Amino acid sequence: MQNDFILDEAALEKLNRFTRKPVTAQEVYTFPVVLCDNEIDRDGERFSLPALKKLAELFVGKTGIFDHDPRGEKQTARIFDCEVREEPGRLTLCGEPYTYVFAKAYMMRTDSNRDLITEIEGGIKKEVSVSCSVGRRTCCICGSDRTEHPCGHIKGRRYDGRLCCDILDGPGDAYEWSFVAVPAQTSAGVTKHFSELPLDEDAAELRRRLDDALAAGGKACDMLRREIISLSFLTRPIMAVEAVKTLTGRMTFDELAALRDRLRKQMLSSREADASELFEARPDTGAANSSFKI
Repeated sequence: MQNDFILDEAALEKLNRFTRKPVTAQEVYTFPVVLCDNEIDRDGERFSLPALKKLAELFVGKTGIFDHDPRGEKQTARIFDCEVREEPGRLTLCGEPYTYVFAKAYMMRTDSNRDLITEIEGGIKKEVSVSCSVGRRTCCICGSDRTEHPCGHIKGRRYDGRLCCDILDGPGDAYEWSFVAVPAQTSAGVTKHFSELPLDEDAAELRRRLDDALAAGGKACDMLRREIISLSFLTRPIMAVEAVKTLTGRMTFDELAALRDRLRKQMLSSREADASELFEARPDTGAANSSFKI
């Protein structure tokens, strides 16, 4: 991965858009930063390609801090240029070309940050984390928005050979980026920022219950899908299996249940219509209209 750059006149001009007065190349220290990528991270999430392109725009001018501490004295650097790059020949776990947001950052050379510059050059301060907002967290298996319609698919599990993850899309804003110790996006050497305070016993129990509920919801959805496929053979017109799988693959539990109920009613109506046609087709022998008297 080629992440070096030269602070030429064009780059220095971009940098000076963020200074109060023009600075020279000798007054600043510049370094490359890989902010985020489209690989599945430790949280079972990945950015979409449109999201990366939007983040590359949003992060220009954003400040770099430490451990997402918003205090002003924690400001260390600023991004003055950003772009999306693709690494030739490298694929993600989802089979996409590995793509990442490459940023150029700068800081003023001062006595107070001399040690920090040395640590960056020595590879000690390396991993960074981005803090941003996203509009959607979409399940890559069924396409449901996790925020509005939890689907029951479990991140990290495989469904028909596909690894389940959430796709982060629709970035609304980029807040800051931070030097951190432990990255989540290991392929890019960066991480996203989420609150990771230690869980107390009650919170841990709630998380276990939530995981169990999501797993049960996934099994319930699978059962509904199998029932819908069976019902599709008993309705008129008969629905193709592949069409049913495609239709139900993106449905939530409530949508699946509603479709199942509609197919059940359609099946009963079909049976009633068949019985009515059979009765009307029987020959009139006269016995059918005779009455019995006791």
